[in-house]
Amino acid sequence: MLTDTQIHFAWKVLERLYPDAECSLDTDGDPFHLFVRAILSAQCTDKRVNEVTATLLTEYPDPSAFAKESEERLGEKIRTCGLYRAKAHAIIASSQMLVTSFGGQIPSDRRTLETFPGVGRKIANLILGEVFHEPAVVVDTHCGRVANRIGFSGSTVPQVIEKDLMTCFPREDWITLGHRLVAHGRTLCMARNPNCPGCPVREVCIYACSKFSDAEGTSHAGHS
Repeated sequence: MLTDTQIHFAWKVLERLYPDAECSLDTDGDPFHLFVRAILSAQCTDKRVNEVTATLLTEYPDPSAFAKESEERLGEKIRTCGLYRAKAHAIIASSQMLVTSFGGQIPSDRRTLETFPGVGRKIANLILGEVFHEPAVVVDTHCGRVANRIGFSGSTVPQVIEKDLMTCFPREDWITLGHRLVAHGRTLCMARNPNCPGCPVREVCIYACSKFSDAEGTSHAGHS
């Protein structure tokens, strides 16, 4: 784990690198549309989700439209998002819940959100932050990897990483924090071949420091 001074340094660098970082799923102002996109995003790129929902959400603009559809027909329309059968079930079942129990409105309570099929803590936090502006940390694959590498967390378990990040950063930064870590994970700190030499966070990054230290040790050993 980093010291408070190192955390502050890393945050200022991320702030400078990604001043306008935001949710990479399309947000058109309709909470339900983001809800659907979030369910579709599991193990799928946000780019593909945005492409699919550009037409899908025109055909099915609200929960009542999805609630009437068959899982087979919807599955075919979202097939390219992967896990299409499970996602079709989740979207339709969730839409039916929204219509019958919530007047078609997305609830603003995390526990309630997590009762919907296909919605876990990550999606619940995304909805809370983006729709209701309630401070929450969204730990997706990129966020978790970057947080672990830099040293904001020593865990690879999403809920532990979330708690560590909430401890490291003030509430007012939680929403933006997730977006900046995702941006960093896509730009410099990729899963494979991270660009540590070109990363200004490397000065305090545990992963980068370890990587360069190992390289230097190997180099020295080879010249002894």
